[in-house]
Amino acid sequence: MATLVTSRLATRPARAFIMSAWAVLGWNLLVILWGAYVRASGSGAGCGGHWPLCNGQVLPPSHQAATLIEYAHRATSGIALMGVFALALWARRVFPKGHRARTAAALAALFIVTEALLGAGLVLFNYVAQDASAGRAIYLSLHLANTQLLLAALAITAWFAAHPDAKPARPFIPALMALPVAVGVSITGVIAALGDTLFPATSLAAGIRQDFSPAVALLVRLRVIHPALAIVSSAFFIYVALGALRARYGQGTQRAAWSVLVLVLAQLCAGALNIALLAPVWMQLLHLLLADLLWIALLALALHTGHETSEPLVLRSQAA
Repeated sequence: MATLVTSRLATRPARAFIMSAWAVLGWNLLVILWGAYVRASGSGAGCGGHWPLCNGQVLPPSHQAATLIEYAHRATSGIALMGVFALALWARRVFPKGHRARTAAALAALFIVTEALLGAGLVLFNYVAQDASAGRAIYLSLHLANTQLLLAALAITAWFAAHPDAKPARPFIPALMALPVAVGVSITGVIAALGDTLFPATSLAAGIRQDFSPAVALLVRLRVIHPALAIVSSAFFIYVALGALRARYGQGTQRAAWSVLVLVLAQLCAGALNIALLAPVWMQLLHLLLADLLWIALLALALHTGHETSEPLVLRSQAA
């Protein structure tokens, strides 16, 4: 009995850390969605060319919708920055030096800083509002890649905190290959979303004609790449998930594989609706949320198949 009580007390800080890590990840997902809303609503110039101030002031001097939308994104991003740094400091107290959760939390702190700097660059380089330059597309692609790394670092932090006894095993190579594929698809997605925002189609037929017209802007011609790549990559993700299920890994892997399958199918449906409905803002946000959740599920699948684990720490503690 004494040993059981001691074990519970010993794992209590770790359990609190795990739940907090997932909460910080969830908050960052909301910040990402709000950032997408800033772009889709054309509110990126709401604070003018100033950063971190808004039109040269700490509090927005204007109550215009674009200003409030952009200011809200900066405020929620600031909370995300503080949350990630607090998590990294907490990891140093909970886990010993060299623990993978501690290392991942430190990387998350690094990526949240570069995320903030990239966000500032969008304003300072004027890659906002109706700017349709190739530079904006490239910059948004870099921003997206950093965002994916930030989410990955936070998810890895929570995963290794929940699986302190995880031991490296022979990796499931298809699951590892799925990760760069997912990043590539997401990059084409952000370019397609930018094209939809700057050059909206009046009808589905008009949009298809735009995609294949040599007279339209480059962003519009690039738009067709995303759905084609999304279909091919979805087939690959389904193959990876089914392969993991057939290999009879543990329960954690099965949960991750089923999550991948469900999210892939949901994402395909959302993508089709996004095209059919001419990319309304709410559909773009749902599409992005599913993409981020799929990225996290693929990462979880790679972690589970690449490590030998027992039940997660939270489940073991509850069972005790």
